[in-house]
Amino acid sequence: MLAVLRVLLICIALVVIFTFSMLLCIVRPFHRNNVRDTASLVGKMAFILGVKVEIRGPKHDPSIGPVVYVANHQNSYDIFTVSASLPQETVSVGKKSLKWIPLFGQMYWFTGNILIDRANRAKAHGTIASAAEKIKQRNISVWLFPEGTRSYGRGLLPFKTGAFHTAAMAGVPIVPVCVSNSHNLVNLNRWNNGKMIIEFLEPIAVENSQRDYIRHFANDTHALMLEKIIELSEEVNNPFETIHTSEQKAG
Repeated sequence: MLAVLRVLLICIALVVIFTFSMLLCIVRPFHRNNVRDTASLVGKMAFILGVKVEIRGPKHDPSIGPVVYVANHQNSYDIFTVSASLPQETVSVGKKSLKWIPLFGQMYWFTGNILIDRANRAKAHGTIASAAEKIKQRNISVWLFPEGTRSYGRGLLPFKTGAFHTAAMAGVPIVPVCVSNSHNLVNLNRWNNGKMIIEFLEPIAVENSQRDYIRHFANDTHALMLEKIIELSEEVNNPFETIHTSEQKAG
């Protein structure tokens, strides 16, 4: 019964939030905080799921300037939890197929997020260049999930290099965002589903855009984030599963 009530509340809340978001975009089109303001509202729905979200580190530090945020992506509940941590003046990069999701897809595009065609490598590289150009022209930050997909309990998957090439082309640092394990955390029939910690690490400068350097940079960032994610997961008593990542995928 609790699960049914939660699903009903989530559906109603999403329709209200997405409708409000699109109206907001009509009132202030292309505003750099349209994405953040919508994400902030969606992130409040973690309460409906019975999950407490603790955010550590500055969500926005004007002195840093634009950055590329890279975060681990675990499951579909991330939209209700990780969304709360999206900083000001930040847009995300998502799959082009998202635009076909009723209401959500239109809201996602209308607020100013960037859609990428991952099935077309040439177009994907074009989107990287486009994202880097938007960072410089609009003075905004970009949020990416370098794993390229949800991990669903498989640990921190190997990183693709698109996010790191974007940072190199834009001349901005990478900011790792580490989210404690949420696999099997949510049980819709349970009142209290525990706690998640989202921690922003210090910015890391990208020194050059050479392919080999970017690959090593992505691997080093992966190792740094994995260590922190394990630490955060142990703190909330929800052990993080790790996978063998000796063979990294080139993005």
